[in-house]
Amino acid sequence: MNDTPEKPTAAEKAPAKRTTTKAPAKKTAARKTAAKKAPATKAATKAVAKKTTAKAAAEKAPAKKAPARKPESRTAVVRRARRINRELAELYPYAHPELDFTNSFELLVATVLSAQTTDMRVNQTTPRLFAVAPTPEDMAALPPEELEELIRPTGFFRAKTKSLLGLSAALRDRFGGEVPGRLEDLVTLPGVGRKTANVVLGNAFGVPGITVDTHFGRLARRFGWTTQEDADKVEADVAAIFPKSEWTMLSHRVVFHGRRVCHSRKPACGACPIAPLCPSYGEGETDPEKARKLLKYELGGQPGQRLKPPADYPGQPAPPMAPPAAAS
Repeated sequence: MNDTPEKPTAAEKAPAKRTTTKAPAKKTAARKTAAKKAPATKAATKAVAKKTTAKAAAEKAPAKKAPARKPESRTAVVRRARRINRELAELYPYAHPELDFTNSFELLVATVLSAQTTDMRVNQTTPRLFAVAPTPEDMAALPPEELEELIRPTGFFRAKTKSLLGLSAALRDRFGGEVPGRLEDLVTLPGVGRKTANVVLGNAFGVPGITVDTHFGRLARRFGWTTQEDADKVEADVAAIFPKSEWTMLSHRVVFHGRRVCHSRKPACGACPIAPLCPSYGEGETDPEKARKLLKYELGGQPGQRLKPPADYPGQPAPPMAPPAAAS
């Protein structure tokens, strides 16, 4: 018996063929689909390219500017400004300083305290202060800690304490305990600048002055009376428009309007009686109903800022400050 293995035949050597009948069908279908999609893809590519080119051209081209507003002549600016003042005088015939005071020293102190707070808060704070220190001599003699505690509700009480002690000592030592009636003297006192000096001069001494606080500066720019941000430059621009006799009352009217209607963030344009004269109309709410809800103080049916307002004030007095809680 022969045990030698037999040699494989040629048929046995050849590898078995794999069945690949489905693959060509898939490739063929894919090719057909691609052929069908090709025209659409090509068209889409052209459209995208065209859009990109147009966008790039638009970005390169200079933007069209709105037609420039014709600048007013100096005469037109002055006429419109003075008409605004007359309209404000009719709107606020009761305009007044919104700080409670009975003499020039009280007004000076209250004005220094009014920085970075409301006049209402100052008016609620000063009764206790003036009960303890009614004169410059009394205030200069207060321990700093006691004065700080008395004026704490007005904020920034440490810096204000330093100013009040300094100006009280200066009034005692340099001016015989009296508030001077000249701007050049007032601005030498600690914590007293032109704004504070003009408040005191205009309302305690009858010397005309323009009070440029944040409200006045904002409205002067909105009305087109100035483009300046610096308070001294705003004062100079406005002083050149109005007669000196109007300066003090103009200040009250503009500040009143800024607090009640022409607010910083959202002016009530739709409820503003001088809107037709205002070049900035539209910066705030123009819908009349919505604008009326933005009105403040007496125009909004709310209390004013003074605890003791003038007799002709049409609104409610501010509420007094609650007494400090008793120590337990």
